[in-house]
Amino acid sequence: MNSFWLMLSQSYLNKFKTKSFILTTLIVAIIIMVGANFEKIVDMFEGEDEQTKIAVIDERGTLFQPLKQQLTAQNSDIQLIEATKQTEAQLTKDVEQEKYEGYILLKRDAQGLPTATYKALSVANSELVNEISQALQMIKGQEMANKLKLSKEEMALWNAPVDVEKVALAKEAKSEEEMMQAQALVYILLFFIYLSVIIYANMIASEVAIEKSSRVMEILISSVSPVKQMFAKIIGIGLLGLTQMVIWLGVAYYAFSSQSEDSVASVLGLTSVSASLLIYAIVFFILGYFLYATIAALLGSLVSRLEDVQQMMMPLTFSVMIAFFMSMYGLGNPESPVITISSFIPFFTPMIMFVRVGMLNIPMWEVATGIGILLVSILILGVIGARIYRGGVLIYGKSSSLKDLKKAIQLSKHQ
Repeated sequence: MNSFWLMLSQSYLNKFKTKSFILTTLIVAIIIMVGANFEKIVDMFEGEDEQTKIAVIDERGTLFQPLKQQLTAQNSDIQLIEATKQTEAQLTKDVEQEKYEGYILLKRDAQGLPTATYKALSVANSELVNEISQALQMIKGQEMANKLKLSKEEMALWNAPVDVEKVALAKEAKSEEEMMQAQALVYILLFFIYLSVIIYANMIASEVAIEKSSRVMEILISSVSPVKQMFAKIIGIGLLGLTQMVIWLGVAYYAFSSQSEDSVASVLGLTSVSASLLIYAIVFFILGYFLYATIAALLGSLVSRLEDVQQMMMPLTFSVMIAFFMSMYGLGNPESPVITISSFIPFFTPMIMFVRVGMLNIPMWEVATGIGILLVSILILGVIGARIYRGGVLIYGKSSSLKDLKKAIQLSKHQ
């Protein structure tokens, strides 16, 4: 047993001290901090009081002032500069010299309604165009109301959107706001689970292949049984992945909890992460990791060259990707029969069941059944994987996949 704990600690500490682990952890932590404070960073570079200057050529001289007033009412950062006396050639030159962001041609159509043409070096800033379009739409509505002799109250009723309220009949069902918050949280946590499983499952397979290619494996199996090696690697690297995930979640919690109430993070509910949701994320991460890591270890034992690892791991990688894409579909339609059924299929359970837990109030027996299926699957794969691993570490040469599986099982019988 001492040899098992020694190998486990070595698998954990050796990877924990590597530059790649430290850099990856730091880079993702920085990305989380930047993402959480993105609005503040943008304001820092752009300046809170900086306005976007737009020149305006008003063909009839009747739209400039109403447009300016409407943008002011919208609290827009767009500053309109009247340039009716200038030619388009002059304004184009001014735009090229960055005096203006662009310029607008205001006209009226055959019915006398306002139209506009916005010209700039680039029209990638859709937010700016949308603000101008919204302001002109309001002006158009006001002019139509005046023609129809509508009062302010009638105009307000004319522009009022239709209010469609969503009410869930089930007492335990989540409200629309809670659903939106859960969707954002589950998406982020799901991405962490997907990324971690892919990285660490491949890490296990690669480490086994490296030990075989360097002939270190021959020395190890003479002092420690292959089964102990396998589970020591799986648990050691699993603890490494859990450490990294806890660090990232800790950074995310700190970054988002300090956001103001009107920030995007607050609107999406990222400032008040449910403790139960985090616990489920960690539970399904651990179970998903052990499921895929066991398969990765046995697949890694079948190859003796590092360059063969990716080819051998492709079926496993594809299954993780399919589970992830199905989970993305499940975020929009978590009650779909396909999502419900696939949440009980072992290879999909870690991600899809987590989506259902986050988005719906499903019965506890369904969650317990999913976790039970995962535990049984891990146990079965552990037994099969240990047997294949025991024989697989003795196989050298070019991998032939299925033939090597049979050969590994035969070799394990003689140990």
